[in-house]
Amino acid sequence: MTRSLRLGVNIDHVATLRNARGTAYPEPLRAARLAEDAGADGITAHLREDRRHIRDTDIGALKAGLKVPLNFEMAPTEEMQRIALMIRPHACCLVPERREEVTTEGGLDVASDITRLIGYVAPLRKAGIRVSLFIGHDPRQIEAAAQIGAAVVELHTGRYCDLHAGGRFEERDRELAALRAGAAYAQSHGLEVHAGHGLTYDTVGPIAAIPEIRELNIGHFLIGEALFVGLERSVRRMRTLMDEARGTAPAGGRA
Repeated sequence: MTRSLRLGVNIDHVATLRNARGTAYPEPLRAARLAEDAGADGITAHLREDRRHIRDTDIGALKAGLKVPLNFEMAPTEEMQRIALMIRPHACCLVPERREEVTTEGGLDVASDITRLIGYVAPLRKAGIRVSLFIGHDPRQIEAAAQIGAAVVELHTGRYCDLHAGGRFEERDRELAALRAGAAYAQSHGLEVHAGHGLTYDTVGPIAAIPEIRELNIGHFLIGEALFVGLERSVRRMRTLMDEARGTAPAGGRA
């Protein structure tokens, strides 16, 4: 079993709160640094077409102000490619995006867009940016991700989390089994495997225990929990649960 499991913290909704009042606070970079201090291995930020939360200036500030890697979530558009090539984050994660959606609703359909995505990904790779694709566990999508030259796939855990929240446990268990199979299949194709979307304290353990997964990206729940316990404490608790599920928790656990 892989003993190292990284935690990426998505700070988008700190920006959502800031933008609700049109002020300069709360500042996403400050939240990112707190998460970093609490044990985050990376920071994720999604620059959407409509700039509903993260803004261009946030991406520049995060790239310049963090010690841990920045994962730049983006739709596979020409505008976002230009920004990624200018900022040069450690990684970019290509995600589907619809202006009317509340949050990312599903995985990218790589298999139906292979030719365009091969050309899209090439300059990002040439610039030294690790390219990740946010996809479902469908073997066709995993095969297509390997074909276009992505380094990483991030498996969408949203359905698993929704089924758990709805008490549909048999379906949840089938979805978990499909995620396990997808992770193994992706690794067999030379892809690094990440996972994320909708994960909470209650759902993270079985996902963290999948041996092929190297990184979890978690945001909305941690920012919401931070309203009650503070961001450092919410991140530390998630980090502890991940370590326990992986069998790597230090003696006595983390603070």
